[in-house]
Amino acid sequence: MTGRTVSCGVVLLDPEGRVLLAHATGTNHWDVPKGQGEEGETPREAALRELVEETGLVIDPERLVDLGRFDYRRDKELHLFAARARADELDLTRCTCTSLFPRRWDGVMIPEMDAYRWAAPDEVSRYASRSLNRLFETTLSLVELHRRL
Repeated sequence: MTGRTVSCGVVLLDPEGRVLLAHATGTNHWDVPKGQGEEGETPREAALRELVEETGLVIDPERLVDLGRFDYRRDKELHLFAARARADELDLTRCTCTSLFPRRWDGVMIPEMDAYRWAAPDEVSRYASRSLNRLFETTLSLVELHRRL
């Protein structure tokens, strides 16, 4: 599996079993908060940092259930963790992204994520990338995860 990157992320479910998706700025797809780990970080630490950077949500590490590693794309694996959102984490208007990147055409620094939504399992395919949708349809059932959490 050399040459494959690993992104660490959080599958955050609300009390109804909907998943938190963040809109990737400048694209037409939504994703779970995730990203590559930094030097010396554990996958859990990377997932929590990415959650904070991409949504502003801070959750206790003990709340995370380690779901393991999943094939995602030919060049990438995901190490995912899951948690149930608490009442004070449901208002997505409070989400904010502090992770910035340079916009392709002018280099202006813009947020990596620019919108947030709760998506029911049967709505994910409307928003998520093909890779994320395939993961949820074939390997990581959101319905089953909702029952487990």
